[in-house]
Amino acid sequence: MEKNYSLLALDLDGTLLTDDKRITRKTKKKLKHAMNLGIHVVFATGRGIQTGGKFWRELGHKGSMVFVNGAEVWKGPDEVLSRHFIPQGDIKRLHQLASDADAKFWGYTVDNLISCEKWTDKMFQKEWLKFGIRCQDPIALKDIWNTIDKWGTLEITQSAPTNLEISSKGVTKESGIHEVCQLLEIDMEAVMAIGDSLNDLSLLNASGLGVAMGNAVDIIKEAADVITDTNQNEGVAKAIDRYLITK
Repeated sequence: MEKNYSLLALDLDGTLLTDDKRITRKTKKKLKHAMNLGIHVVFATGRGIQTGGKFWRELGHKGSMVFVNGAEVWKGPDEVLSRHFIPQGDIKRLHQLASDADAKFWGYTVDNLISCEKWTDKMFQKEWLKFGIRCQDPIALKDIWNTIDKWGTLEITQSAPTNLEISSKGVTKESGIHEVCQLLEIDMEAVMAIGDSLNDLSLLNASGLGVAMGNAVDIIKEAADVITDTNQNEGVAKAIDRYLITK
């Protein structure tokens, strides 16, 4: 706990954001304090820039960001560092799998968040950063997971118990933050990461300090070095105060 952390990697939903999708005034104040001290604050979110970028702008942040579980990494607001696309053949297989299971699905391209209701055959020609499948039946969802896993070409994780989030193999929040660390010449041991869901697991494990939210799923709490308060009780602000901003 005595280490000095120079990068704060933050999940958004269930972590930085309250349940009504806000960053509280106190949390903003703590984030800006950290940034003023020279600490790099980096979102590491399953959201794309289409829905996550507004929080970047809200903070007046000019630094790097990791979107769509590491599939898109931005050096700054106007410069993409990297993009990692799902093979088009796998998009066809994922679409078929979701359709056969009568499951909801969605995905992020570079330009759009596209839901199943807006899907057309033209979508198969697009470059996809992430594909999501939602299913309320846990047995059916597990079967879908196992089928995808057997293909060996894709990374599978979850941001909620009823969904699967799929990226190209090896693409995770951890890989995205690792790219940012290489850019900034920071070791992963100098990273403090905060999250609440399965898609945060590898990042928390790889970071110098892994912090689980009080509302995190059990596997995250078990893997984390420490546990902070919930997203409703400004757990991020409290973690920054306790572990990042030294008195």
